[in-house]
Amino acid sequence: MRTIFLDTETTGLEHKLGHRIIEIGGVEMRNRRLTQKHFHVYVNPDREIDAGALSVHGISRDFLLDKPRFADIAGDFLDFIRGAELVIHNAAFDLGFLNAELALIDMAPVETVCHGVCDTLRMAKDLHPGKKNNLNALCERYAVDNSRRTLHGALLDAEILAEVYLAMTRGQESLIIDLADEPPQRGETGHCPAAVAAARAQLIRRASPEELAEHEKLLAAIEQASKGKCLWLHRESAA
Repeated sequence: MRTIFLDTETTGLEHKLGHRIIEIGGVEMRNRRLTQKHFHVYVNPDREIDAGALSVHGISRDFLLDKPRFADIAGDFLDFIRGAELVIHNAAFDLGFLNAELALIDMAPVETVCHGVCDTLRMAKDLHPGKKNNLNALCERYAVDNSRRTLHGALLDAEILAEVYLAMTRGQESLIIDLADEPPQRGETGHCPAAVAAARAQLIRRASPEELAEHEKLLAAIEQASKGKCLWLHRESAA
């Protein structure tokens, strides 16, 4: 199964308000190894860029004036992702913009072309509830070098996301291979069955007879010191 790590940059935060895509970046992975294949393009949005968005990615309106429109690159983009699983951080945002662009030129949504979508933001929230799970926070948590990321850029962020994803699922290659025979259904969005299962996989180690004996000694000592109030001991007895 081909995996494509994908990111976009836009003129603003809401495609429903007419904001457009201005950059798309994607990198290909096979068997947990990045290939040399990638997709990267800047897009002329035919509109101004919000100041807030410009401060994030630094891509100016003037820079985009001679770039192709989305309609000009849509075919190449769809060919690149066709049949692959997409891995996107905060997938709802990027898919919303991509599908809005495709709708403008009467083309079917991304989910009808790719073979499922994995949202690494959802995956990170499952693995690290209550913590920051943006891309910079994950880079720090998993010791991924993001020193080049002074501004957001679609291709760079896709490459960094691939490294983060590998770090999040490191050491579980065999489980991922076992689950590879059950690929996600076409169009399934957000869930990362193999990746989440792999990242959550835990080794269950049973206590040895010696460790159990030490445990009993400790409970007995607590029972004596508390004058019969060792709750754990009484719960074990009741069980």
